[in-house]
Amino acid sequence: MNDKTKYQIMKNREFLKGYYGGDAGAEQTDQEQKLPGISSLKKKQGVRTIALPAEFDKLGISGDIWDLIMRRESCRKYAPEALTLPELSFLLWATQGIRKIAGHKNPVTFRSVPSAGSRHPLETYLFVNHVEGLRRGAYHYLPGEHALEAWDVEDDYDAQLTRALCGQHFAASAPVLFVWSALPYRTEWRYGLKAAKYILLDAGHMCQNLYLAGEAIGCGVCALGAYDQDYMDEILGFAPGPSDNPLYECTVYAASVGINQRDENGA
Repeated sequence: MNDKTKYQIMKNREFLKGYYGGDAGAEQTDQEQKLPGISSLKKKQGVRTIALPAEFDKLGISGDIWDLIMRRESCRKYAPEALTLPELSFLLWATQGIRKIAGHKNPVTFRSVPSAGSRHPLETYLFVNHVEGLRRGAYHYLPGEHALEAWDVEDDYDAQLTRALCGQHFAASAPVLFVWSALPYRTEWRYGLKAAKYILLDAGHMCQNLYLAGEAIGCGVCALGAYDQDYMDEILGFAPGPSDNPLYECTVYAASVGINQRDENGA
């Protein structure tokens, strides 16, 4: 290991602590300076909106928490049948659904997953291949309405996603690919230098909910940390490179989802 690599590893270890040698927390945050933050709900950009069903009691959700944790595993092979729209709706609600909103001037959302300071910096994008009632293509989840907005740029992202996912074709061709982005300033506004760590912790909470919710309805999930940052951001239309724009957005995580194709032994 050369000196440059060792130095970067030391920096990364400081990042894990979230304190950067003691600097984090000493700076005055934008919230403390009474500067305006940005909403935890992104404005619509799609060409049409699709309302999502919320009658989850009809899904036949099974398993207590012990069973779900014991059965949870990454799944890379999916059955040929499509997900239903209620199933996809449940997975979206379980990962970013809003339970209540408090406040009027600066509304705060309380969701199905925890987030540092209830800042909820993450957005959910879907690449759909096989969901009943949805055409193939790209979508963005609108948690405030529990709806999807369609991005009808094109309906076949297979080749692009395979490249963006570093050759992981099983994920690019899955019935649904979840891609999560972050708008860092939502969290930076309150936490300054500590924000990067908190954002990634938030992403972990969300993906684990996807695993457990998927298991409850017979879906398999595979979390994906390997992707081409620049190319995935390009597919989603995000501005390239770092930026001090409060609306700067970048990919941070992904997961493929489909009906779990277990063998006769349940493996």
